[in-house]
Amino acid sequence: MNEEERLAQAVSRAQVLRKPKQALATFGVTNISYYILTRPAYAEEDAAETVVRMGRVIANRPRIVTPYYLSRLDGFSADARRYFQKLIETHGADAPGIYYTYRNEPEGTDIMSNGLDDVLAKINAEIDAKNDQLTAVIRGEDTLWDVSLMKFIFEMTSASLVNNLADFQSHGLLGIEGGVPVEARLNIEDMFLRLKEGKIEPHDLQKELERWGLFEAYQDRFLAVFRR
Repeated sequence: MNEEERLAQAVSRAQVLRKPKQALATFGVTNISYYILTRPAYAEEDAAETVVRMGRVIANRPRIVTPYYLSRLDGFSADARRYFQKLIETHGADAPGIYYTYRNEPEGTDIMSNGLDDVLAKINAEIDAKNDQLTAVIRGEDTLWDVSLMKFIFEMTSASLVNNLADFQSHGLLGIEGGVPVEARLNIEDMFLRLKEGKIEPHDLQKELERWGLFEAYQDRFLAVFRR
């Protein structure tokens, strides 16, 4: 079995056994705990062992962006940039869309001397006892466990998209002013405030302005922060 086939198999076998009861927040950070249950790669088929990986997925506040903005982000491959260019050609450089970013924070791994069903029942009981609304339990492949996590993130994002979009729409944040979404301009204002308070570095604001092609428009105001 080649790598592509192994990946496809891992995706098809990945299963979200328990979904969080809340969707991703539109106007804040969402902190999701997860348990990923796998059969140890070394174990026999009938072995009663389960690997439990624990961690958190931090979903940052969704942002309204455009194909133009995405094309200026760092860290994307040449193929991704070609895709962004296609979006610009098809929908225009200023078409608004929602951009989600995540951070995975693994917290530990346990090997339990019980089968997956028993471990799942115990974890579910613990979650219920805490009335935890933002915990997921996922079944995956041991050597490609992070693939199952990515599948969960994709499904969580898809399930949250309609509500997030409706929230942005109801607050009038999907409008475009001079090629820049209203929400993006509000975010820039917030970044100026946080810069004055010393909560972000000047480079962070500069990069955001450059990604929107707005540095010259805000340059005097940006430099005035340092003069004060």
